[in-house]
Amino acid sequence: MTGVTAEKHDSFIVPDGKGRVIMEFSGKSLVKGEPDASSFPSGGLRTTFEARGYTAWDPTSYAFVKGTTLYIPTAFCSYSGEALDKKTPLLRSMQALNHQALRVLRLFGNTDAKRVVSSVGPEQEYFLIDKDMYLKRPDLMYCGRTLFGARPPKGQEMEDHYFGAIKNRVSEFMRELDEELWKLGVYAKTKHNEVAPAQHELAPIYSEANIATDHNQLVMELMKSIAAKHNLACLLHEKPFAGINGSGKHINWSISTDTGINLLEPGDTPFENAQFLLFLVAVIKAVDDYQDLLRLSVASAGNDHRLGANEAPPAIVSIFLGEELTEILNALENDTLYVGKGKTLMEIGATVLPPFPKDTTDRNRTSPFAFTGNKFEFRMLGSAFSIAGPIIVLNTIVAEVLRQFADQLEKSRDFKSDLSALIKKTIKDHKRIIFNGNGYDPAWVKEAEQRGLYNLKNTPEALPAFIQPKNVEMFKRHNVFSEHEIHSRYEILLENYSKTINIEALTMIDMVNKQIVPAVFSYENELAELIARKKAISADIVTTPEENLLIRLSKLSECLEKRLKHLSEQTITVRDIKDSLKLAKAYREKVYTAMSELRLVVDELETLVSSKYWTIPTYAEILNSVN
Repeated sequence: MTGVTAEKHDSFIVPDGKGRVIMEFSGKSLVKGEPDASSFPSGGLRTTFEARGYTAWDPTSYAFVKGTTLYIPTAFCSYSGEALDKKTPLLRSMQALNHQALRVLRLFGNTDAKRVVSSVGPEQEYFLIDKDMYLKRPDLMYCGRTLFGARPPKGQEMEDHYFGAIKNRVSEFMRELDEELWKLGVYAKTKHNEVAPAQHELAPIYSEANIATDHNQLVMELMKSIAAKHNLACLLHEKPFAGINGSGKHINWSISTDTGINLLEPGDTPFENAQFLLFLVAVIKAVDDYQDLLRLSVASAGNDHRLGANEAPPAIVSIFLGEELTEILNALENDTLYVGKGKTLMEIGATVLPPFPKDTTDRNRTSPFAFTGNKFEFRMLGSAFSIAGPIIVLNTIVAEVLRQFADQLEKSRDFKSDLSALIKKTIKDHKRIIFNGNGYDPAWVKEAEQRGLYNLKNTPEALPAFIQPKNVEMFKRHNVFSEHEIHSRYEILLENYSKTINIEALTMIDMVNKQIVPAVFSYENELAELIARKKAISADIVTTPEENLLIRLSKLSECLEKRLKHLSEQTITVRDIKDSLKLAKAYREKVYTAMSELRLVVDELETLVSSKYWTIPTYAEILNSVN
């Protein structure tokens, strides 16, 4: 639940009873372990004095050797059996999706498929900066992002980084990263620069959701350790630099059978088309019914800076299908002619769809959830996220809708007719979630509100959806989470949010007191002495420029003191709030607001104070630190 990989190393040393030891390999110790669980967040799943936890070997994810150590992917649960990790509910969600999808496939006469799995390919974005610069920024070390920083003269305005040459130092890092990942069975395929200076991306080959999740955790871990070997720092925060594109982690999600059939592939025959349409509208209905869950699955203090910032999808969940597929669904709903490839009357299960290309429209980078031919791209994740949470939600909500469909169609006496009616009704009831336009346009916010879509702008607004009765019952129904496990995760997420803002506020206060204020005062003193020396020589010497600058600095210093005091007071005041949701909201509305106000003053001071005194590396220095 920390979002990072946990390790526990055990040797195979066994006493021989004669004062010596032998190395004895035991499968028992691999299958089950009993590590201390007291150091992990539990959200109330166990009391603080109960330390025992259990690990169980996950045979669906490959074991691997790193260095000289054999690593066994494991699930982690409490003494009473509740899941303390993200792997266990992920495996449960995959099982739920498999069960319900097979029920639907049997209705189409498919008896060959024995298993249905969700496949995922996560695109990992990150920043690489010089480690020496990193170590001079307490905010980067403690918070993962810069709390101050004036806009550099040149950022990403020229749009010259994406297709620019990969710098030698970065290329060496990427080469070693590839090699180490390949050794572990992680097939990193694509590497390139991203939009912002010092920003890059790594994309792997698709794999099953559980394996992809484990691999992505390894990717993030190795990125940091290998970067350090090259005197670099890898930043995985969603928004390390204000005014510069943040880092996301798009996950490409699809569902396939063990016989090689992609259930989101349109196909070329009526049989395939009808099956595709049913699975497609199942996803559409799932996203519409549970948009709040999808939004909370990507909610964090870091991602709040990124979503809706005209560089990432808005906080409003919608689906992009493209013009062709949208027209097809409209024709089906209204029993009208589809004219995209010649006038064709659509009939489910007969001449349902004429062959059409997988991808007849351009990708929509402003869409949170976009269909890209035979898969969906979920673009709302931040780069630091474990992909387990969003995949758990996707798997489970689609499983729930497939359950509803199977319950209805298994009772059918006229499958073709009832299938057609079900697809048409689903399109009609849930077409509000389909939006092919510009998600960055302010007009979309108003339109989304008129459609009745959620706009959960920040984490405290999004998280309560987790414990809504409808959502709790859905997770319980598919045995993905117990009610206790849901409430524990809700509390952990709220606690993590509050802790994150608190750490950032304390770091900001510390930096202002120890670095910003001394720099400003030193420069003010230099100016005052310069003015005094000039006037001592002659009253006729003009000192107006120096005086005006000193006056401006003095006014900003006064404002700095007031806003620093206000932030300090707010940080102390909110600690008395006991309710976790109210506390998170207070951190958002009071502490974060006070931080933003303080930052405005500091960023302006940075543009005025001499670099001789401003020792904190600037954005310009950091973003151009790797060559």
